Amino acid sequence: MDDEQGSLFSAFLKSPLADRMRPRTLEEVVGQDHLLGPDAPLRRMIESGRLSSFILWGPPGCGKTTIARIMAHTTSMHFVALSAVFSGIAELRKAFDEAAKRRAAGQGTLLFVDEIHRFNRAQQDGFLPFVENGTVTLVGATTENPSFELNSALLSRCKVFVMKPLDEAALNKIMVRAEELSGMPLPLSEEARKTLPGLADGDGRYLINLMESVYDLAAEGERIDSKRLSQLVRQRAPVYDKDREGHYNLISALHKSLRGSDVDAALYWAARMIEGGEDPLYLLRRLTRFSMEDVSLADPNALQVAVSCWDTYERLGSPEGDIAIAELVIYLATAPKSNSAYVAWGSALRAAKKYSSLMPPAHILNAPTKLMKELGYGHGYQYDQDLPDAFSGQNYFPDGMPRTKLYNPPDRGFEREIRKRLDYWDRLRREKQAQMKRDHAPGAEPEPPPAPEKKEDKESK
Repeated sequence: MDDEQGSLFSAFLKSPLADRMRPRTLEEVVGQDHLLGPDAPLRRMIESGRLSSFILWGPPGCGKTTIARIMAHTTSMHFVALSAVFSGIAELRKAFDEAAKRRAAGQGTLLFVDEIHRFNRAQQDGFLPFVENGTVTLVGATTENPSFELNSALLSRCKVFVMKPLDEAALNKIMVRAEELSGMPLPLSEEARKTLPGLADGDGRYLINLMESVYDLAAEGERIDSKRLSQLVRQRAPVYDKDREGHYNLISALHKSLRGSDVDAALYWAARMIEGGEDPLYLLRRLTRFSMEDVSLADPNALQVAVSCWDTYERLGSPEGDIAIAELVIYLATAPKSNSAYVAWGSALRAAKKYSSLMPPAHILNAPTKLMKELGYGHGYQYDQDLPDAFSGQNYFPDGMPRTKLYNPPDRGFEREIRKRLDYWDRLRREKQAQMKRDHAPGAEPEPPPAPEKKEDKESK
């Protein structure tokens, strides 16, 4: 008792604050009401006592390990915790052997595996027989998308529960609980107190460590302001894995923000990726791809701007070259959008597969030999530029293939002008094809070619 009253921080000397604050009941777990609230799926499973194997997928510090420990305590199962970072085949075999002995004695085993995605495919396969026969109830925790990182066979035997990063309300509850445990408020100004949850970025464990640092580093009677807080506590690095799901989530957010012409959101996601350590050249490759697929001919200059910004960054590097990335993001976000070329190419590929053996029509084939001329190669071909409107309207698709509309430009951006040209040529084609049918009708005489205009007529016009 004297020790508890002798020092303001004596309670923290026994164990870290994170351990002392670890929830002991489901009611103490914050920020996961969609799983643990009344009638929520995970709570129903725990309260029924009929546990099945499952995967907890969520960011660091959201309570995955805590929930597994509470489950084991609530159901009176033997709790075994392994970390895929430090464990291998030997540890797994030992855990399974001991679980088999407990099962024979009538006790179940809840096997919690942290960072389960770090086990390779063969190691993950090793879980299957023990999960299937009930030797262990597996609870795996992962920060990565299980669809990408876990075997499909293992996933088919486990439910997946998605945990959320802690919101501001949940983080504030943790702060109040820490103050109640310590017996005094955090030595922070009102502004600094509002700043602290933001530094945790949804990670409850990190917030607790920050609070412990504040308690330990604050001088007696000091109330730390925001400036002093930033000096005491180094801001957390952005949560971003360049080769994992965070990478794909952010590039998807950037791509869709650009497509939605939201320039401010696009700039934000691009900045998030750069701040997280993304390779700027990867970002520039994706932006160049966007200029072709999503801006395309609605603004033909977009591709040239993308290539120029890419070249500029390679010449300047960071940080000066980062402005080229920003300019490209702004240009693409504010440009008119069209995926018509992308769609047209896909349609063309499907048509090429469907009509893959048809020859071009004879009239558009070259005839360099006498035999080829006798076979009709090149017969009837009209040189478009020799005609008054520079358009013959002849068929260029294979005989036996219907005329197929592959390119359908929208009525926006530069493609508005392209659509006008295509509509004009479609009209001329219909007129010329109708004239050809009339000329080839039984008993019809071919229409004579138009007489050349006289010089004086042109001058009078």
